[in-house]
Amino acid sequence: MSSSQQRRGRHRADGTKRAEILAAATERFGRDGYETTKWAAIAADVGVGPTALYHYFESKQHCLFVILDDAVQMALARFEGIAATHEDPVQALHKVVADAFDVTSHDVQRLRVLVAEHGLLAVRRSSPREEEARHVARARTRALELAWAHLLEQAMEPGAIPDAEPRMLARAVLGLYNSVWQWYRPHGAIELDAVSDFYRTRMLELIGLPADLDEARAA
Repeated sequence: MSSSQQRRGRHRADGTKRAEILAAATERFGRDGYETTKWAAIAADVGVGPTALYHYFESKQHCLFVILDDAVQMALARFEGIAATHEDPVQALHKVVADAFDVTSHDVQRLRVLVAEHGLLAVRRSSPREEEARHVARARTRALELAWAHLLEQAMEPGAIPDAEPRMLARAVLGLYNSVWQWYRPHGAIELDAVSDFYRTRMLELIGLPADLDEARAA
């Protein structure tokens, strides 16, 4: 095996282990809380010593910022994909609202972490790696908010939804959506489908759209 092949093999192994650490940390932070989770517990979950984690992340907080960015990055990519494939902004809004609840149990834990620890993105870090990760996650959060505002503005222009300040409305809709993950837990007493039906209708009402897409188009 050549040295270049060996390097590629090590990079793949590093990437796999890093993904395992992120997955374990997401589950721990989402279930038990970020503050109460011990760095050593995450190491044990992935079968490495605590010092080995520092090969991948500078600190528990660095790991947290990456998880927050991953959550927003996934949401933004899905939002942009739907918006790009639906010229009708009303149809796009219905689709992105429905898609926001098409999540796995692991996605839910990541969203719970995002909602619980989002405030930390406003606090500058002295560590360069932590600060870089914080800055990236914060910038992507703003990009998601602006993407929502732009789509809402597109729907306002032809009068499909009532006029409002687009960014403020985007924040209101996202705030309602994010409130779900403060209390919802996978495999809890309330099924996600029931949560989705209830909140999807309220999010659309907040935007100014009927819950039924055909009715919204007719209006």
